[in-house]
This record gives sequence, C-alpha cells and structure tokens, in this order.
Amino acid sequence: MDDKKIARINELYKKKKAGTLTEEEAKEQALLRAEYIESVRNNLRASLANVSIQEKDGSIHPLRSKKAVEVRNEK
Repeated sequence: MDDKKIARINELYKKKKAGTLTEEEAKEQALLRAEYIESVRNNLRASLANVSIQEKDGSIHPLRSKKAVEVRNEK
C-alpha cells in the first residue's frame, strides 16, 4: 500500500472524528481499511514464510501453520 492511500485513510479518520464524514467517504474509508488490512496480512505471511525453528536437538525446520500441524498430527 502506498503512502498516498495511508494518508487518505488518516485524513478520513480525522474527518470522522470531527463528525464531517459523508456516507460516500465512509464507504471509501471502509474499502481503504480493508485494503490496508489485507496488505498487512500479506506482509506478515511473507515474513513468517521465511522463519525457521531450531529444535533443542539442533534440527531446523520451517515454521508451519497451526492447521498444517493439526492435520499432520491427525494422520
């Protein structure tokens, strides 16, 4: 997400806080917030994809999602 969109989110927040936010701007704010949250989630996923865990025995393995571990343990 670029700086212009983040600045617009902040601008709309200030307008909402002041009580001058229109319905159209509220919709724009919701869309921008959703885009921002998705961007943060994607960045976090990318960061976690590069994380490796070193066990006490010295073995190293990539970090897996909780769902993947649960499915593996069920088998």
